[in-house]
Amino acid sequence: MPPRSRPRPKILIVLHQETSSPGRVGHMLLEEGFDLDIRRPPLGDELPCTLDGHAGAVIFGGPMSANDEDEFVRRETDWLEIPLKENRPFLGICLGAQMLANHLGGKVEGHGEGLVEIGWYPLKATEAGKKLLHWPEMVYQFHREGFSLPKGATLLATAETYPNQAFRYGENAWGIQFHGELTRMMMQRWVVRGAHRFELPGAQPGRDHLGGRLIWDMHLKRWLGEFLRLIFGRPAVG
Repeated sequence: MPPRSRPRPKILIVLHQETSSPGRVGHMLLEEGFDLDIRRPPLGDELPCTLDGHAGAVIFGGPMSANDEDEFVRRETDWLEIPLKENRPFLGICLGAQMLANHLGGKVEGHGEGLVEIGWYPLKATEAGKKLLHWPEMVYQFHREGFSLPKGATLLATAETYPNQAFRYGENAWGIQFHGELTRMMMQRWVVRGAHRFELPGAQPGRDHLGGRLIWDMHLKRWLGEFLRLIFGRPAVG
C-alpha cells in the first residue's frame, strides 16, 4: 500500500460578515499547502479553546469598531490570549490588528482631525521592518480608526496620517492596518458598497481605488506573499 499522505495543516480564518472572504490571503495560504478553517463569530461560530490543531490564525477586518460592545468583538479580543500564550503565529488585518492592540493595552481611536484612510496611501518601513523584508511604497487602506503602538511591540511600518501601520509583538503576533488581501472583485465590491464613505475627509474617490490598483497592486501582492511566508512558513511536505 502507498504511504498515507500527511493531512494539510490548518490556518484558522476569522471573518466578520456572511459575504466576507479571505481573498488573496486565503488563495496564497492554500497554494503554500495549508487548509483554511473559516469561522464567523458574528454569525455564531465558536473559536477554538486551543490552537494545538492549527498552524496559526488570521483575524480579518470588518465595518465594526474594535471598541464596539458587541459580544463577538469582546470575545475575539479576549480570545487573542490563546495564540499569544501558546506562541502560535497570528496575523491581525485592520480590525484584527486593532483588536490585538486593544488586547495588549493599546488604544484604538479615530484621527484627531477626523481624517480617514480610504484608498491608496504611502507607506514607509521602519529600520526594524526593513530588516525583515522589502515593503511596498503604496498600500490600500479602508479605515476610520487607528491604533496606538502597544507597550513592548515593535513598529515595522509607518505613515503620515495614521503613524502605526504594522507591528510585531513577541515572536509570532503581527498586526497590519492596511489591506493586501483584496482581489479585484473584492475591491470593486468595496468601492460600490463603501461609496458613501468617499465623502469623508481624507478619503479618495472610487476611480482612484481601481486606478491605483493597476499601478501599485503588483508590489503589494508580492509583499503579501513574502509576509505570509515570514509569519506562517511553509508546511512540510509528506
